[in-house]
Amino acid sequence: MGLKWTDSLDIAIELVELHPDVDPTQVRFTELREWVIALDEFDDEPGHCGERVLEAIQMAWIEEAD
Repeated sequence: MGLKWTDSLDIAIELVELHPDVDPTQVRFTELREWVIALDEFDDEPGHCGERVLEAIQMAWIEEAD
């Protein structure tokens, strides 16, 4: 079962592992969206993503990175 846009915590954990030196507060949403879609485990419609979803992923990433 793949990751969906709503799996913000699981996506954040993947991003921490793949981009350990990245400050998540400095990532643009366009870049964040591309990185999420590129995840091997990601299995959702690329178009089903809005700003709120990206905000949730970014916030979870910030928490996981601390």
